[in-house]
Amino acid sequence: MKTINIEQDLLREEILLLKQQVNYLQEQIGWLKRQLFGRKSEKIIHHSPEINWLPGFEDYITQTETKKEEVVVVPQHNKRKPNKNGSDSFEYPENLPIERHILDITEEEKVCPNTGKALVVIGEDVTRKLAKKTATFYIKEIVRIKYGMPKGAPEGVKAADLPSCILPKCQADESLLAEIVCMKFADHLPLYRISEILGREGIQISRQLLSQWILKLGTALKPLYIALQKRILQSGNIFVDETPIDLLEKGKGKTHKAIMWAMSGGKCNNPPDRIYRFTYDRKTKHAHDMLGDFEGVFHSDKYRAYIQVAENKNKIWCPCWAHIRRKFVEAETGDVEFTNWVLEKIKHLFMIDQIGWDGSAEERLKIRQEQSIPIIDELITAIKDKLIHGKILPRSKYKEALGYFISLIPYLKNYTNHAFAHLDNNVVERAIRPLTIGRKNWLFVGSQAGGEAAAILLSLVQTCRAHSINPREYLEDIFHRLMDYNIQKIDELLPGNWKK
Repeated sequence: MKTINIEQDLLREEILLLKQQVNYLQEQIGWLKRQLFGRKSEKIIHHSPEINWLPGFEDYITQTETKKEEVVVVPQHNKRKPNKNGSDSFEYPENLPIERHILDITEEEKVCPNTGKALVVIGEDVTRKLAKKTATFYIKEIVRIKYGMPKGAPEGVKAADLPSCILPKCQADESLLAEIVCMKFADHLPLYRISEILGREGIQISRQLLSQWILKLGTALKPLYIALQKRILQSGNIFVDETPIDLLEKGKGKTHKAIMWAMSGGKCNNPPDRIYRFTYDRKTKHAHDMLGDFEGVFHSDKYRAYIQVAENKNKIWCPCWAHIRRKFVEAETGDVEFTNWVLEKIKHLFMIDQIGWDGSAEERLKIRQEQSIPIIDELITAIKDKLIHGKILPRSKYKEALGYFISLIPYLKNYTNHAFAHLDNNVVERAIRPLTIGRKNWLFVGSQAGGEAAAILLSLVQTCRAHSINPREYLEDIFHRLMDYNIQKIDELLPGNWKK
């Protein structure tokens, strides 16, 4: 009898274990289905009446409330009024050259058939259309007048010096080099497509030669890249993240998962300066090398390298609340009501911070101290209690979300003590987005040197875009000036200063 009871207990334990495993696998399948077919947005669509107790939210909700479509009543039917929200805007510079194409009636039609008198011109109807011509290529000849010196002079011939150029003895002008860099790092075109585009205009430049130019330009612009990195680190408020990028291993016919680190910094709502760094792997030493001399606030996800960096007293870590929210959004099993409550509280934190950024630094700190900290304390107490007393499957995304939150408790309030700290790491997430688009087109970088050149050029191009600067105009000007510029004043050529 005793043996039967033992066997029954073992069976119950096995059934419970299998149920937990089934729940975990169902959760994983549900998450995969959502990634393939479902809504990926983390936007919280339910609302809580608790939002009314937050001071200042009434006006904010009124301002951000979705506008209803206006309907114009027309006899026989209702007609929607066009939504003029800027989505159909069409603008162009006023100083564009104008080509007039005059359409006229025939000479016979210019005579009135009834009276036989000539018609009189009384005006004209003008229709304007924005047009484009095929890109114009031309040969730029630099002519230097040579002068013969008198007999007995040490120099036989005298002529003006050639202007400095970014790539000595290169057959491409700085304007063409700037266009190629923008096509690759702003428009995300691989070099073979750039070669084909130029080929359609009768310009034959091999992919190999384009690659050589990119490598040499990356090397030439490295002083500017170092100055930009220094500027970001000295801001005292930075955002860091990393993403994989394929590196072609020479002679092996396969690719290796290298890493492109991204860093943005500045004391404003959306810092525009961006730097990228290419490394062969994702070892923690690279994060230490990148942030070694930095002092101040840094934002990131929970990668172990950043946790180690956070142990330094000169560095204050602000973990990303968007990652915390994502963990709860992905949680399938567990207490759904509690998960929704957590998500609603996190939503309140983001709304409070959005209001804070509309005011001064002092006002932002005050609203965080008065309204954000009580919400964080409430979340900490509730989640601790849920982990201790709640019935939670040991292997589930729900428990993973709770554990992720608990592990970050010492750092969750850091952003509330610094006016220019952010609640999330979205500043650098936006900086990584162009890179993810680019790697889908490039597929891989050809070498370690190619990855480093890509990081340098991508940094300058994307920083230009964030500053609302035309990167082609910027690069063309920099290519002309850099070689003769005083290295002590190199900061003057950074995109933010160049714009001024």
